[in-house]
Amino acid sequence: ALNPNYKELMNVANSRSDKKAFFEFCELYFRYWWKLAKLNLLTFIFCIPIVTIGPAIAGMTKVARNYSQERNAFIWSDFWATFKKCFKQSFVIGLLDLFFAFAFIVGLPVYYALAEQNSVIYIPLVLCISCMLVFIMMNFYIYLMIVSTNLNLRQILKNSLFLVALGFKGTIFTLLCWVLVIALLVVLGYLAPFVMFVWPFAFMCFVTSFNCYPVIRKYVIQPYYDAKGQDNPEFDYLKLKEGEEAIFEDNLQLEQDAAKAEKTNAKKGKTIS
Repeated sequence: ALNPNYKELMNVANSRSDKKAFFEFCELYFRYWWKLAKLNLLTFIFCIPIVTIGPAIAGMTKVARNYSQERNAFIWSDFWATFKKCFKQSFVIGLLDLFFAFAFIVGLPVYYALAEQNSVIYIPLVLCISCMLVFIMMNFYIYLMIVSTNLNLRQILKNSLFLVALGFKGTIFTLLCWVLVIALLVVLGYLAPFVMFVWPFAFMCFVTSFNCYPVIRKYVIQPYYDAKGQDNPEFDYLKLKEGEEAIFEDNLQLEQDAAKAEKTNAKKGKTIS
């Protein structure tokens, strides 16, 4: 049986809490900060071979996404399962990230030096910076869609470009958070390598998931189920068993129900195509 207010409750769950987003974020982050520290260390270790950066980010994204949406996640098992399941797509994106990072690091100083001699070169310099910023913001959505949908890479890249604009406020806020974290690491200097073991990667991923996953759910995931007349399995915990009354349940029970639904969905595979 369905909770008689299922649709209404689903719409509420699909939107942000009535609490201000900042306080909701702080509440969630400090609830999971120790787990995120362990997730950061795990991701750091898996990024050491360089070529596995993409799959490692995908594994981290799956766990951080669940935490940011108050859903259950197991650090090692969910990370490793996603690492393997999403390896191909995330590996390609990881290589693209490395290519664009290298091109930007090499190209920016060259364009800047040339621009000081010829002001016309400022045009390709600005274009280079703009393209890099757009690609960085697209990454906020790319990895989240890799771990949350069945879309192919062409569709993921296309959708991520549109979602940058559709979720512009959250996208810009996420970008600013990334800039602040990187600036802090620069200020820390020789201490930064020690901090990187336990903090920045998972924190930035958590911020990204908190701000950007609701945009993906609103514009990509929910319309898919609405078009098919199906219920979004993310909200299976809102369904009641036969004979149960519609009552409020504590967060622990909701997390347990969500965990069961997550395991069931994992057996069926991804649900968006």
